[in-house]
Amino acid sequence: MKLLMIALLAASLAALVVTGLKLASGRRLNGGSAFVSALRLGGPLIGLVGAAFVLLNIFLGIANFGGPVPLPVLAPGFAEAALLFLLGLLAGVVGVICHWVIESRIDRAVLQS
Repeated sequence: MKLLMIALLAASLAALVVTGLKLASGRRLNGGSAFVSALRLGGPLIGLVGAAFVLLNIFLGIANFGGPVPLPVLAPGFAEAALLFLLGLLAGVVGVICHWVIESRIDRAVLQS
């Protein structure tokens, strides 16, 4: 799950870098849009799948424990699931904003030529 968290953060940073390179490229319109589009759609889904997997493991642990499980034992798992979901949402929001920036730049370049 830590690898998935790192991947979501890295993808968000990569989207910002791609957008910056796209804006700095002048009038060229090549590259980067597909990655940002995939991130805006896939980021929340990947975060949700990771959170669901963590919650599944929590519930399996509760079932195997056999008795009442104290909340301090459960809290780290719920926090990890919430963090994964929020990182997925963050990646999606970054992807949407970067996509808007790239699309507006493409629209300006196409309309001015």
